[in-house]
Amino acid sequence: MNKYTNLKILKNIITLLILALLISCKNDKPQANLVTEAIKPAIIEEFGFKLNNYKVINDTIKSGENFSEILDRHHIEYPKVLEIVNKIRDTFNVRRIKSGIPYTILAKNDSTEQAQVFIYKHSRVRYTVIDFKDSIPTAYNGRKPIRTELKTASGMIKSSLSEAVEEQGLSSYLTFKMADDIYAWTIDFSRLQKGDKFKLIYEQLYINDTIPVGIGEIKASYFEHGGRPFYAFKFIADSTLNISDYFDDKATNLRRQFLKMPIKFGRLSSRYNLRRRIALYGNKIRAHKGTDFAASIGTEIMATANGTVSESRRKGGNGNYVKIRHNSTYSTQYLHMSRRAVKVGDVVKQGDVIGYIGMTGNTSGPHVCYRFWKNGVQVDPLRQKLPAAEPMKETVKPAYFNFIKSIKEQLDTIEYSTIINEISIPEEELNS
Repeated sequence: MNKYTNLKILKNIITLLILALLISCKNDKPQANLVTEAIKPAIIEEFGFKLNNYKVINDTIKSGENFSEILDRHHIEYPKVLEIVNKIRDTFNVRRIKSGIPYTILAKNDSTEQAQVFIYKHSRVRYTVIDFKDSIPTAYNGRKPIRTELKTASGMIKSSLSEAVEEQGLSSYLTFKMADDIYAWTIDFSRLQKGDKFKLIYEQLYINDTIPVGIGEIKASYFEHGGRPFYAFKFIADSTLNISDYFDDKATNLRRQFLKMPIKFGRLSSRYNLRRRIALYGNKIRAHKGTDFAASIGTEIMATANGTVSESRRKGGNGNYVKIRHNSTYSTQYLHMSRRAVKVGDVVKQGDVIGYIGMTGNTSGPHVCYRFWKNGVQVDPLRQKLPAAEPMKETVKPAYFNFIKSIKEQLDTIEYSTIINEISIPEEELNS
């Protein structure tokens, strides 16, 4: 073995010793302590409370069950219940709770599980909180936050508008809005033709971000009837009154000064007829100067136009009635009410509730007899060429045309399909 080989062996041995030493030192280092942080539960807030702090009990009011029985079941004794009822009676009448309505109890998160808060859920959006965890019980009303999402819809008429809407899984409310609100005075929906079509931009409302709770406003629409186009855009033309109306692409108000009928849901049961035989009067020919709309007792009766209440009383065969003076030309009267909701001198707006369907006076069934005066003479409202609502001021039109420009472009690009599309339109462009 020569000198060179010995040096090589020695070098390898030294290298191995150094590596062994390094490994030994590394292993001698103290092991780092592994710290695991406890995962904190997510904070759940609803109705203005941190639900994590309570035992949450969800239930539904049962038939025949009252407020006292519910609280007694959750360890609130009768004297305390009585105190709660007396303190909150101006805000919430506990006698009006209805079976089938859901509620939530927030109870102590301990062995007693004693109720501290009662939440009555009028709807998926509205609720009343009764808080009695402190010495003085309180009650207040609340609403869940609503998220609005703009959507589009379109359809073609095969047999009826309602069918065209429903076959896409859309809300029937859209049918009602188009037929009885937006186009009530411009399109006769009883005479729709096969091939008529529509497009909509509307609001879908959500709670808890994802749960749909109904339809908001229809922001814009297009209806093609018999090949003729009808645009509608929701817009506030009078900033003083702050009331929005639907206008077409020429800035014409689609609403008439008068509603077609004083009730939302009902049927025309008898027309204005100066030679009608009336059973109630022995089938004698007697002028019937009103237009009757039948509906169930308690149905809301609306003012058909803006005006001032000139009469509100009960008299003879008229029963309970209200008369409204709209201007120097027109007046209307509403007979046979079960109850009146306005008094003389009240200023009412179109659509305001002025009373309720009844059977007071001379009547054989629940209805409202709607009477219509023009220049002091009773006339048939269904044969009148009624004036349009207040026209848009010329000074407002430039802002309106600028407002509808992009919305109209969106409407025009919607394709007729069964697919419901989501769209992205800046909210500021559509807020009217």
